[in-house]
Amino acid sequence: MENYTMEGRTYRYYGQEAPLYPFGYGLSYTTFHYRDLVLSPPVLPVCANLSVSVVLENTGLQNSEEVVQLYLRWEQSSVPVPRWQLVAFRRVAVLAGQEAKLFFQVLAEQRAVWAQDWRLEPGTFTLFAGGQQPGQKTRVPSEVLSARFSVTGTARPLRGC
Repeated sequence: MENYTMEGRTYRYYGQEAPLYPFGYGLSYTTFHYRDLVLSPPVLPVCANLSVSVVLENTGLQNSEEVVQLYLRWEQSSVPVPRWQLVAFRRVAVLAGQEAKLFFQVLAEQRAVWAQDWRLEPGTFTLFAGGQQPGQKTRVPSEVLSARFSVTGTARPLRGC
């Protein structure tokens, strides 16, 4: 085997074609509403971590659990990258009619790209938060929030941070 690229070999690199059963696919006994996605800071140095908070509300009549998923998308990269990368998830139990505010950290190393070594690059990124992958079509409604953030500085090896 001489071609080690992942393009066309895994759903993360299929381009615009969506997988039949993406991560997080399934049904629920209730409905959830996501709101107040906050990224802090919205502009960060190349080696810094990103703090994320989001509010999850159980708007249905049943107590239930939701798997909250965070995905990262590189808007421009010097090398091929996935359409989006799962960077965090958490199963949360929420009583009917209640809400929970969740906090996450997206580490700098989760933004690293492989270019003969792991590198951090400046640029614009989009973070998605929801109960499914961005753009996923399911039988039950589930929303995915998104927010952009920027990374400043110069590209550097991950081990240099």
